[in-house]
Amino acid sequence: MESHPGHAGHGGTQGSFWRSRTGVVFIAFTVVVAAYLLLEHRVHVIQWLPFGLLLLCPLMHLFMHGGHGGHGGHAAPRGNDRSASAP
Repeated sequence: MESHPGHAGHGGTQGSFWRSRTGVVFIAFTVVVAAYLLLEHRVHVIQWLPFGLLLLCPLMHLFMHGGHGGHGGHAAPRGNDRSASAP
């Protein structure tokens, strides 16, 4: 296992941000703000909903492509280059 200088002494027991105190406060704040916007400013939220849906498409494309390794590396390996072995 490789040791990184910035991670000395942590031992790999670092928890998730969303389960930390800061993450829970952030989630609670986000829920309160979302409830306020939906209850008090419903007309303004509904007015911008189509733009939010259009923005969701590229955001999902950017953040959800991490599961399959990205778009690079589809070329043939260097050892299978046929032009080098042609007579």
